[in-house]
Amino acid sequence: MTEHANKVAIVTGASRGIGAAIAERLARDGLTVVVNYAGNAGAAEALVRKIEAAGGHAISAQADVSDPAAVVRMFDSAEAAFGGVDVLVNNAGVMSLSPIGESTDELFDRQIAINLKGTFNGLREAARRLRNYGRIVNFSTSVVGTKMEAYGVYAATKAAVETLTAILSKELRGRSITVNAVAPGPTATDLFLDGKSPELVERLAKMNPLERLGTPEDIANTVSFLVGPDGGWVNGQVLRVNGGMV
Repeated sequence: MTEHANKVAIVTGASRGIGAAIAERLARDGLTVVVNYAGNAGAAEALVRKIEAAGGHAISAQADVSDPAAVVRMFDSAEAAFGGVDVLVNNAGVMSLSPIGESTDELFDRQIAINLKGTFNGLREAARRLRNYGRIVNFSTSVVGTKMEAYGVYAATKAAVETLTAILSKELRGRSITVNAVAPGPTATDLFLDGKSPELVERLAKMNPLERLGTPEDIANTVSFLVGPDGGWVNGQVLRVNGGMV
């Protein structure tokens, strides 16, 4: 698409699941994609090859988003390769479920480090370095709305991300950069389906009036809209992409 000629997007946590679907979709839209991964180099490189084979442009970039220096290096590598960054999709995240009273320090600290600090690290660097007319898309969760048991710490990190989203959208006044968040509901990824009985998956699918799980492509479509020219008037918002669950 000509609208995205020479635009560069960093997608964090892009080696699998929703992140991989986003990377593929943005590459099809015409953006050059930096496929970030923390540890799975093989999956990231396979995705880069898949994007290139389909006529797109991509490179992989290792970075633990919870490490500020690693995020700086990721932006450095993108700028060195392509001259600048126009889009940041803060997709990387982890989810560990436990009632609050049974949650360990390790469970709390890891989710804060990746979901909240990792998002913050990306936002801080994007605020300093994103080119004008850029786009930032953060990831929340529809559990901020449903407030389901055992999701306390996870949902708390994402509620904080929603607040950062709204505030940064105002702080970037004058640069024509939009900052939004996407809040998926239950989505059929390997990570989501692992360890769940068919009965539980069916129950979760029926929670929304469209009576199915979301797909990674459903989420990628929404990110594509926010990143693209048609989404330019949406700013400081949280889009709950969940089939009407909440």
